[in-house]
Amino acid sequence: MRVVIVTESFPPDVNGVAHCALQTARHLVDRGHAPLVVAPATAAGHGPDALAPCPVVRVPSLPLPGYPQVRVALPSRRVAAAITEHRADIVHLASPFILGVRGMAAAARLGVPAVAVYQTDLAGYARTYVGAGEATAWRRIRSVHAAADRTLAPSSAALHDLEAHGVPRVRLWPRGVDTVRFRPEHRDEALRRELAPNGELIVGYVGRLAPEKQVELLAGACGLEGVRVVIVGDGPSETTLREALPGAVFLGRRTGDELARIFASLDVFAHTGPFETFCQTVQEAMASGVPVVAPAAGGPLDLVAHGRTGLLVPPRDGAAVRDAVWELAVDPTLRAAYGAAGRATVEGRTWAAVGDQLIDHYADVLSARTVVAA
Repeated sequence: MRVVIVTESFPPDVNGVAHCALQTARHLVDRGHAPLVVAPATAAGHGPDALAPCPVVRVPSLPLPGYPQVRVALPSRRVAAAITEHRADIVHLASPFILGVRGMAAAARLGVPAVAVYQTDLAGYARTYVGAGEATAWRRIRSVHAAADRTLAPSSAALHDLEAHGVPRVRLWPRGVDTVRFRPEHRDEALRRELAPNGELIVGYVGRLAPEKQVELLAGACGLEGVRVVIVGDGPSETTLREALPGAVFLGRRTGDELARIFASLDVFAHTGPFETFCQTVQEAMASGVPVVAPAAGGPLDLVAHGRTGLLVPPRDGAAVRDAVWELAVDPTLRAAYGAAGRATVEGRTWAAVGDQLIDHYADVLSARTVVAA
């Protein structure tokens, strides 16, 4: 198949949309297909897409005001031209919102089927950033995804939300995890001594530092005796979080094998954001053999088995996060059991396995188009 992946974000960006788009392109190449990526141009100073597994077409973009790490694509004829020149059999729209909408319109105009992958809780972001606009966000989501031949939701919670708001033709497609890179054997005692020189229990958060992630809910955990909170990531909330989380260690953005070493060196992984459509970092923690504390909302509901691989807590409840961390902190046997169970749970969730599921979705859509045409 010849596939054009139109994505709102792509490496060197570090986020779930970029990572998933990259893994999708890699898997398509591995299976003998021909992908092409269309993505916003990166900030000045980044070189060509040398590490990409396939050609990448960059569309002019501007930084999002107040959050320059996020680039927003500008209107461009390159999207339609890329679909035409690549002779696409199908268009894959990764978290379509701005660039993806143009990709959808171009695919419809050219008669090319499109699969839209839902990855971002725009309604939740509207509540967080503007305190309103949730209904408007859902109208936008519905109008974009209704034009697709199929929408793929990453979790059962996301699937339910989409269907409840009138999005048609929704199917489940979860995310994979690199179980070779993320594994318990990468635990590093030297790193642990560096992060917690007095032998403290290490509680880690990995992800963007932005208002919707509600990382400030770890403040209670920072006050626990014998606990060291470690924050990995960057974003617009970093300055306020340094004030809100006294004693926490901020490591900035880390990737690749270094990130895997940090994950495996944690004692507890704590995620705080209530708007996760999937939550890839929870899977990476589980693959690393680390017990998880996460909100009982969105993607973590599918990932964390409460009382077996970790603890689910009420969303937006800092006291509940603190108490769950303490429950694990005082019971090393429980931590070990949850960590081992988490690793066992995700071992079959490789990117190859979910990539093959994606190809099956493509085949279904193309088959349905063929039947209609006949």
